[in-house]
Amino acid sequence: MQYKKIGVVGGGTMGQGITEMLAAKGIDVLLVEKTPESLEYAWSMIETSLDKQLEKWAITSAEKKLILSKIHKAKDLSELAGCDMVIETITEDLEAKKAVFAQLDDICSSQTIFASNTSTLSLTEIAGASKFPERVIGMHFIHPVSRIDLVEIVRGLKTSDETFKETKFFVEKIVAKKGIMVFESPGFVTTRMICLFINEALHLVQEGVASAQDIDDGMRIGYQFKYGPLEMADRFGLDSIHTALERMFREYGELKYRPSILLSKMVRAGHLGVKTGVGFFKYDKDGDRV
Repeated sequence: MQYKKIGVVGGGTMGQGITEMLAAKGIDVLLVEKTPESLEYAWSMIETSLDKQLEKWAITSAEKKLILSKIHKAKDLSELAGCDMVIETITEDLEAKKAVFAQLDDICSSQTIFASNTSTLSLTEIAGASKFPERVIGMHFIHPVSRIDLVEIVRGLKTSDETFKETKFFVEKIVAKKGIMVFESPGFVTTRMICLFINEALHLVQEGVASAQDIDDGMRIGYQFKYGPLEMADRFGLDSIHTALERMFREYGELKYRPSILLSKMVRAGHLGVKTGVGFFKYDKDGDRV
């Protein structure tokens, strides 16, 4: 299949990253958000991301213009009718995701692949909202999308072999990332493991074993992580980590998945990390550490 036009539903952090990455590959992207204001915000954040790359000489002004020319603001889902693939990246809300996939059935052709970027929800349940569950698959990109060359390709119970093969081709040949096949399980592989890593770091802070900075330095320098677990949590969003841990705790029933009390407190206080400017560390409006 030729992947010339792709729809992205949801312009949050992940939606922005996926949209920018696809446009940089020369693919026309139709970006959909629930309100015109949200769509304009997503566009402005993509432009900010490109400007930061421009400042570092990672791209030229001409490349920035070319990437932006590949991104099209779609007013609603109906504009995705001609897309070869639609990637859903809205909030981790099962009913909201099911509603999107149910609507896409009546808009897109029977050949269109429907992919969800969910990190914790059941692909089988999401696919159950579609008349064609065999063409629904998980495509879990990892933040920051442009720099992480891995995608979890998640098979639901009814995902067809053909859908999996086409998706793997898209991931590895079109966007040039490594695709790993994962059978449905809460948290899949990467979310399940990284959330436990972060939760253990939170317990260390809570118990007063070491400061947030020293814990991060220990893992960043000692084990060559780009970010320590607590800055990683800030960048993912503490609310997202909390939601993922709670969902896995409910599904698996094991105490190791129970969110630390400190994490719950910080989420209640609105200290969510980069998105609010403060988490374990402070950040400016561009997401850089202060």
